[in-house]
Amino acid sequence: MEGSAEVTEAAELKVSQERGGPQEHVVSAKHGVSANHGAAQRQSAPAGAPDLLYGEAETELRAAVRALLADRAGWREVLARTETAEPYDTGLWRALAADVGCAGLLVPEEHGGAGASYREAAVVAEEVGRAVAPVPYLGSAVVATAALLAAADDDLLPGVATGTVTAALAVPFASVPGSRPALTVRLGAPHDGDPAGIYRLTGAVAGVADALPADVLLVPADGVPFGLYAVSAAQPGVTAAPVVSLDATRQLADLVLDDVPARQIAAAGDADAAIAAALTAGAAILASEQLGLAERCLEMTVGYVKERRQFGRPVGSFQAIKHRLADLWVGVTLARAAARYAAACLAAGDPDVAVAVALAKAACSDIALKAGQETVQLHGGIGFTWEHPAHLYLKRAKAASIAFGTADAHRASLARLVDLPAAGT
Repeated sequence: MEGSAEVTEAAELKVSQERGGPQEHVVSAKHGVSANHGAAQRQSAPAGAPDLLYGEAETELRAAVRALLADRAGWREVLARTETAEPYDTGLWRALAADVGCAGLLVPEEHGGAGASYREAAVVAEEVGRAVAPVPYLGSAVVATAALLAAADDDLLPGVATGTVTAALAVPFASVPGSRPALTVRLGAPHDGDPAGIYRLTGAVAGVADALPADVLLVPADGVPFGLYAVSAAQPGVTAAPVVSLDATRQLADLVLDDVPARQIAAAGDADAAIAAALTAGAAILASEQLGLAERCLEMTVGYVKERRQFGRPVGSFQAIKHRLADLWVGVTLARAAARYAAACLAAGDPDVAVAVALAKAACSDIALKAGQETVQLHGGIGFTWEHPAHLYLKRAKAASIAFGTADAHRASLARLVDLPAAGT
């Protein structure tokens, strides 16, 4: 089976080339990431075909984020934090937001952001997934920001862009793009003395991601009018109760709102559009996070089987191990194309975005889970221990595979979007 061995060697060489080597450039918050710079890097792409390669600005951004996470979010630090009452690393999040400018990548420059695109946001997500970093990047810098941008709300964007305000969309983490989440919060009458434009919200939302470190909650509420409302998380009457979560690096919370004052961000169709934009962006960028996770699992496992020896030879030289890693490398490569395509479609406002996101989330959910499982299995006895990071990756992969829709849900959505006939018809 020399052909199989050659495939594996090529796969390992590819991983080594892509993941190794220090970067020469670092992006600072001062300079940010220019959307025009990113566009210039992509001018060589054929007309009508998104460029799936990483541009110079994206490479520089990756280097800055990876360096910061390597310094402050090593797996031992992440594991130790999961055993505390505060699994989110708010200090790390402030550093990512302030030093690298990750919080405001999607926010236009006139609102204090970097004016970048979903391509750059996806690169940061890959690095967050690679480090299983316990930061609310997805919830605040992507999901909540996408909702605020779609609603054209200028009040919160500057604070979110600088990271001084962390926001979260109050919908279950399992919400699927393409449908409005069930409305479990109701609109109430304002109190006497409430300022004009203030509403009151009462209800509960279960299983919300990135709500624990949030300063502001964006809450969909039923009533007249139906809308999306901003609520201060520190307001009396707001309770965010942490729940036991499979992924301890992204702990979910159950929210309860008891007659809480809120400001309307968007109403009726505009609110639906903002929520839809947020869920679509969340699914797409979560796919990139899953890609980063899978790449790191493959890298760790290839490195381990090269060093671990049995019967006088590295276990990676055994054909069965080669086959499994070659298959995993192929899956990661295909998932990278899907994730990059989804990010590019979002960045360009491509009409194919729904298809691209469904494809990416399905592909990346599958490969991230497979990569996590293979990492545990191929590390042998040590892979099952608490003192090894493999379980952090497997748990993040499993939890993320359910978030914003399962792979099966997205495949079903994909079939509808491209008008595939049902099986047996």
